[in-house]
Amino acid sequence: MPRVSKESAAQVADHGIVEDRHEDVDGYTVNFVSFREDIDGTPMVKGLPGDSCTCPHWGYVLKGSVTYRFADHEEVFEAGDAFYLPPGHVPLAKAGSELVQFSPTEELRAVEAAMLKNMQDMQGT
Repeated sequence: MPRVSKESAAQVADHGIVEDRHEDVDGYTVNFVSFREDIDGTPMVKGLPGDSCTCPHWGYVLKGSVTYRFADHEEVFEAGDAFYLPPGHVPLAKAGSELVQFSPTEELRAVEAAMLKNMQDMQGT
């Protein structure tokens, strides 16, 4: 059975305010995400349908708290909480928060491509 840990994850993406260690396992991506600063993902998901993340996620908050904004409400998850997020959410996180997240790889890649483009546009690159 495949397994991955934060330390063994094959991919490390350090975006300054967020570190993402991840690996793809049988069609799903396992992300270990650490937030160094408060973050509001609104500008990152701009341009996706509904200006929100279109990928479902399952996860567990290891430390701190994360909030997900939906069109009609917000959901807050704190350390020790497991969660499921359907498509149509915007992520927000507090500095020092950490989570592990499981997502369908193909759907996640489409969201990540849009987020990367938005980051580059914001940085003028």
